[in-house]
Amino acid sequence: MSAPRLSNIQSRDMASLLHPFTNLTALRQTGPLVIERGQGVFVYGGDGKDYLEAMGGLWCTALGWGEEELVQAAAEQMRKLPFAHIFGGKSHEPGIALAEKLKEMAPFPVGKVFFANSGSEANDSQIKLMWYAANARGQTGRKKIIARDRAYHGVTLASASLTGLDAFHKSFDLPFDFTIRAACPHYYRDARPGETEEQYSARLAGDLDALIRREGPDTIAAMFTEAVMGAGGAIVPPRGYHEAIAAVLDKYGIYLVDDEVICGFGRTGNAFGCQTYNYQPDSMSIAKALSSAYVPISAVLLSPELVEIIEEEATRIGGLWHAFTYSAHPVAAAVALKTLEIYERRDTFGHVRQVASVFQQRLAALRAHPLVGEANGVGLIGAIEMVADKRTKANFDAKAGVGAAMGRFCQDEGVIVRPLIHDRIALCPPLVITEAEIGELFDRFERGLNKTLDWAKAEGLV
Repeated sequence: MSAPRLSNIQSRDMASLLHPFTNLTALRQTGPLVIERGQGVFVYGGDGKDYLEAMGGLWCTALGWGEEELVQAAAEQMRKLPFAHIFGGKSHEPGIALAEKLKEMAPFPVGKVFFANSGSEANDSQIKLMWYAANARGQTGRKKIIARDRAYHGVTLASASLTGLDAFHKSFDLPFDFTIRAACPHYYRDARPGETEEQYSARLAGDLDALIRREGPDTIAAMFTEAVMGAGGAIVPPRGYHEAIAAVLDKYGIYLVDDEVICGFGRTGNAFGCQTYNYQPDSMSIAKALSSAYVPISAVLLSPELVEIIEEEATRIGGLWHAFTYSAHPVAAAVALKTLEIYERRDTFGHVRQVASVFQQRLAALRAHPLVGEANGVGLIGAIEMVADKRTKANFDAKAGVGAAMGRFCQDEGVIVRPLIHDRIALCPPLVITEAEIGELFDRFERGLNKTLDWAKAEGLV
């Protein structure tokens, strides 16, 4: 069968854009799906079709598309002060007000806020600040960072080193050797026969304790966690997991860095994922839903203790020499402030709790499907894992491309999803999705899943 002829805009794309996170061989055959506009939970392609955006873009467009209040906030700020920085003792009202609001919202004591432009930059900054604080305390040996297998913390050189997915390391000479790995808490895959979730969590905490003792507690600065592991598979932690590992870190004086880039601002039904899973971090990274992704912005929230240590060291050496040109960009800050105002005024997080039961019921029902081994989630995030054998939980050979096929069939059915490692398919729709739209999402998703099953049978995979 010959490849489809590319449209003019697809040809222009292929001639000019380098696409990340993309199978470039397949893209040359199909061309990109060019999105022209969006409204609510739907985006509309140049092919004339509507697509229910079941990933909220990249886990981020919390208020959906076409939110006029955010457009107005950006336009008003651009007219008033389109750019200002916070270097050299300068400041501006949107940046100040946003920092104040984030301190107010934070689920742990926050001393000050540092702004960046993406989750990767926020986590990269966290690493630098953890090293900075360790040096300031005279603990110069504390340079190792614990991160988990299948974690995703970004793609800058340092944050990609924390990311526990091999694809992000190959041919990049990564990861750097400051990273040490703890286990991914995937109960479906790794629990022992008869082991409860609580017992599994306790075992992982014991393994973490042993890892720290083996490496040397005085060599470790921090551990990075996600409340729900995002790009690693939308993996929900087992009961008691976060409380158990937090206790181990406290025991050794190791800081807990909470990566809330995906879970922050309502995704799990609470403002932050750490509230859903009952743990308190020492610092936090936020991005994505902070501005509903309408403009790039991220932030690092630091405990008062860390702020004091960092500022004392900066005073001693003559300054804090870490920043970005667009830190606390006034337009981004204004849009983020309006986003947070909308969440509060419309009770967006309460809406998530209200519709999550429908979302999770439809997701759980997919466990009965012949291809599905696991289907699990929390709030408005979840995933299925497709398996070759439901009894043994055997995965398909990665070369078979089952997850990628599922992504294509879902797109054919008008729903955009995210294929991840081990043929896991993630769902993370805008927080504003209605019960009726959830029904439409899963109706389209199930049609894509059934097409995948037919394809897998035809390919002799099942």
